[in-house]
Amino acid sequence: MDEVIFSADDFGLTQSVNEAVEIACTKGCLTQASLMVAAPAAADAVSRAKRLPGLNTGLHLVLVDGDSLLGHAKLPHITTPDGKFGRNQTALGFQYFFSPAARRELAAEIHAQFAAFTATGLTLHHADAHKHMHLHPTVAAMMIRIGKEFGLKRIRVPAEPPKIMQACGAQIGVSYHALHAWTKMLRAQASRAGLATSDQVFGIKWSGHMRAERIKILLENLPPGSSEIYFHPATHRDAMLKKLMPGYEHEAELQALLEDYRSYQPSSAIIS
Repeated sequence: MDEVIFSADDFGLTQSVNEAVEIACTKGCLTQASLMVAAPAAADAVSRAKRLPGLNTGLHLVLVDGDSLLGHAKLPHITTPDGKFGRNQTALGFQYFFSPAARRELAAEIHAQFAAFTATGLTLHHADAHKHMHLHPTVAAMMIRIGKEFGLKRIRVPAEPPKIMQACGAQIGVSYHALHAWTKMLRAQASRAGLATSDQVFGIKWSGHMRAERIKILLENLPPGSSEIYFHPATHRDAMLKKLMPGYEHEAELQALLEDYRSYQPSSAIIS
């Protein structure tokens, strides 16, 4: 049978995100969340995850636009003085590819984040990366190699089929098609490593705007195979969320996760 997984990113970023994950898991259709181990509310997220047996928790690897675990003293080439990764994804991507010093620091930080997740006592269900930074082949190779040392068995390949999104009414450009084609490299890396992946992932084109009416249309047009639909839910838009993700509809995404979609799924699909 085909499978549909509802997941949440940025678990641990703020308490309002953590509250939404718990509500969506206990009262809605959420079964998966990705934890930012260095984020301000990570400890609160871990505490909530441990009382949610129905929640599969994985690592949301942060290597751009977020807090590092090791800090600037140990990561002088890839973080700012406050220990954060910059927001310029392209610039960081060039560093990770061309600079040996940056790659050494990158490997150390990835190892530290996997180790921190293990230290929580949670079972590592999967791994993905903030802003899909693991689409970078250097990052992917390190994430897979180091992750397998910590028991990694599944990663997200953010492959959102353009034809499906067009059928759902989304406007698709050339860059969107290019991104989808680029994901084939990550899928090949995962396959060679023996890691499980979903056949397709949704939440890219409508990131921050995964409202219930869009999910219903999406479920009616899902292709065969396993699908992951990811969200950015929160109970309210606190100061940090407003700063980091202006324009996102966090509360609406939480409400979308509280809907009953069983009547909208394709006849062969199961909600998990």
